[in-house]
Amino acid sequence: MVYISRSCFRKYGNFMDNLRLYVRGGTGGMALPRLGGHGGNGGDVWVVATKNMTLKKIKDKYPLKRFLGGPGGNSSVRALKGERGKDEEILAPVGITVTTDNGRSIGELNAEGDRVLVAKGGSGGTPYTGFEPKKGQAKHIRLDLKLIADLGLVGFPNAGKSSLLTALSNASPEIASYAFTTLRPEIGKLMYQDYKQISLADLPGLIEGAHMNRGMGHKFLKHVERTKQLLFVVDVSGFQLASKTPFRSAFEAVQLLTKELELYKEELVSKPALLAVNKMDLPDAEDKLEELKEQLQNPEEFTNLLPDDMIPNHFITFRHVIPVSALTGFGVDHLKSCIRLSLDECATRETSTEHQEKLEALRHQYQEAFVRNVDKNLPLLKGVGRTQ
Repeated sequence: MVYISRSCFRKYGNFMDNLRLYVRGGTGGMALPRLGGHGGNGGDVWVVATKNMTLKKIKDKYPLKRFLGGPGGNSSVRALKGERGKDEEILAPVGITVTTDNGRSIGELNAEGDRVLVAKGGSGGTPYTGFEPKKGQAKHIRLDLKLIADLGLVGFPNAGKSSLLTALSNASPEIASYAFTTLRPEIGKLMYQDYKQISLADLPGLIEGAHMNRGMGHKFLKHVERTKQLLFVVDVSGFQLASKTPFRSAFEAVQLLTKELELYKEELVSKPALLAVNKMDLPDAEDKLEELKEQLQNPEEFTNLLPDDMIPNHFITFRHVIPVSALTGFGVDHLKSCIRLSLDECATRETSTEHQEKLEALRHQYQEAFVRNVDKNLPLLKGVGRTQ
């Protein structure tokens, strides 16, 4: 078991989703008191989102993990105003949250070209500072990657998420008949006939207690935050992690997954969700599916099947419940259609809401302008009344 753990660590180690760096803005340039010259400001340090970049590439290219802004130029007889120091740019992948060591958010990089200032350069010496230059800001920062995808696959180990991702998309994750097959997140692209593309994220399997960072814990859960919708994947026959752990039915698995998401961050369970009931090629699958559907229609009536600490505060109402078999391909095309329909419906609703908000803002601006215009002309109107 020790060797398996080491192997898992090495494989997961090839994928990095957090990195700690030291950054320091450049020191300002020296002034020239004799002629009142100004030193140049030190260069800033920025984190910039770019394509084809990973945190591991940053670590491999910069093993010291130190990024320094260039120093400002000194004032001289030839140039009373010193040149500004060169900015330092840290090229990072899209989907990064930048925080300080104590967890304070500095900014996010959600699209290519987004920039976050992480260390400001010091000001150059001037008459106002007694001709003394200032040092640049220095701190440790953390780059935390949260994958951005349209759909995040949520399920326990060996539920068939990797196989389903392969059946749905062009991804080729490692697949085997043991728990924790997925040791690193996988992103697949689902292509439709009209060339619409939808990104799917298969993330490391949850276990009970993941919200307390057991198993893959927070390495999995944080990636769920940036997916637009969730696709729960459960084994129609139920799930058991190991011989010493309790067996969970498909209904129990759904509610336990919901509870783990809820305990980590309650707003996650408010995301639109679909349910793929996998392994429909197994014996008695149809009967078990009908039982699961009945339980999901009125989950409150079946809470007696769950331990008290497994009952979620809010039961998820799935937009679609789709029986599939990743092994035989049964139901996969229907699942693709449901995914597209759900995402399109939400996009239409969001566009309509955004349009309505803009209209309300314009109405509000018009009303404010009208009131200001009336207030401005009110003295003139009163004067006209007195003249008559």
